[in-house]
Order: sequence, then C-alpha cells, then structure tokens
Amino acid sequence: METAIGAQECTNLKLRQLTRMVTRHYDHYIARSGLKNTQYALLSYVVRLGPIRPSDLAKRMQMDASTLTRNMQPLVTQGWLNIGVGQDARSRLVEATEAGHAKRAEGRRAWQEAQTALNEQLGTKRVAALHELLDSCIECLENNPESTTGSSTDPRDSTDRNEHSGPRQQH
Repeated sequence: METAIGAQECTNLKLRQLTRMVTRHYDHYIARSGLKNTQYALLSYVVRLGPIRPSDLAKRMQMDASTLTRNMQPLVTQGWLNIGVGQDARSRLVEATEAGHAKRAEGRRAWQEAQTALNEQLGTKRVAALHELLDSCIECLENNPESTTGSSTDPRDSTDRNEHSGPRQQH
C-alpha cells in the first residue's frame, strides 16, 4: 500500500538535504587522500573505463561536456590524467597516468573508510534498502520519455551507481 505524500513535502528538498549530508561525510574521508569527491569520482571513472573519449565519459557520468572539461583540468595539472590524441586529429582520449592510478588507489582506501563508517552509522540493511530504492527510482526516471534527466546510460548498468558515483567495485 502506498503512502500519500503531503502537499508540503518536497522530494527534491529531501533528496538535496540527504545528498548534502552524505557528501559532507564522504568529503571528510576523501580529503585525506588530497582529492575532492568530484575528483575521486572522475578519476575512478577514467581508471575503470579509460582510455575514453571525453564525450563518452561525460555521458557515463551524466554531466555536460563543459563541466567535465573544467573538472578534468586540475587532474591533468596534477599529472593524474592525460588527454591525448584519439583516432583522428579532432578526437581526444582521456586516460589515467601511473600517478593517477596510485592517487585513485589512495582515494579508494579513503572511500572505503567513508563507506564503512556510513554503513555502520545507518546500518547495512538501511543502506541496502536505500540503494534498491534509488536504483528503482533512477530506472523509472530514465525510462520516462518525458523525463528531463538527459541520461544516456542503461539503468541496469551497475557500473554507474556505486563507489561514489564511480564504476562499480566489489565491496
């Protein structure tokens, strides 16, 4: 039986509140590796999927190309990512450098600590139920032709919904 949502309850607000709290939690741990959450997520995607065209990476991460380019620059400057020539002179490929792989591994350890602490704080059953609910909601929104999510990833592709929005890892 479904529970009616009151007219004053805003799903967007509740999700944003939870997202901010969870982001602060992960920020606290991941900062120990010298990375920001966004940098760790980006580095994780590139390590897992690279070499990859920036346009394909943006689609997988569900972000626009200009945001991706802006987010990649600090990682390139640090020597963790390399943007090289693709199959032709106009295309580019992004890949993690050796230093990038090492930094991602360092970030992964910090991420694992954050994940473990969150699981302990919320309880693993609640976290599993939350993941199931979120995955179900993502699938509903992605399969809705009227949705404005702009996602091009398959909701059944589990590589996009775990490890801090990065590719799926075994836990």
